[in-house]
Amino acid sequence: MNTLDPRDADLGKDLDATVRARRELGEDYDSALVDSFLEKVERRIDDAVDRGVRRRLAEQQMAAVRGSRQPKPADSWAERYGFALITLVLAIPLSSIAAALTGLSGMVVTWLGIVGVNAMQAIRLNPELLAGRRGRDRPTSDG
Repeated sequence: MNTLDPRDADLGKDLDATVRARRELGEDYDSALVDSFLEKVERRIDDAVDRGVRRRLAEQQMAAVRGSRQPKPADSWAERYGFALITLVLAIPLSSIAAALTGLSGMVVTWLGIVGVNAMQAIRLNPELLAGRRGRDRPTSDG
């Protein structure tokens, strides 16, 4: 079922009214009637273009706001989670070696390194994590 936009129906009514007026008034008023109808069409086009431009501008602004929170196209699943999985897999032999050679202290240092590497990767992929933390730690001026 094809439904018309109410604005299209209004424009159709305006065209019908213009044609009826032309029949009643004669050819002497052709240019005035055509100019009047074209002004209505031009306003309709201008309104549609303005709405489209405003919508696109709003979409671009939303994309810019969300852009800092969304993963970059290069940030694939493998880059985000694969790195963490690889470090956890490597943590097993590293923990064993560290525990065998230096005991508990070596194992703690190994795990601190693993956590540090993963934290740096997370900050590299999501810089707002660090910026958001700084914003919350600031004292307020309310005193």
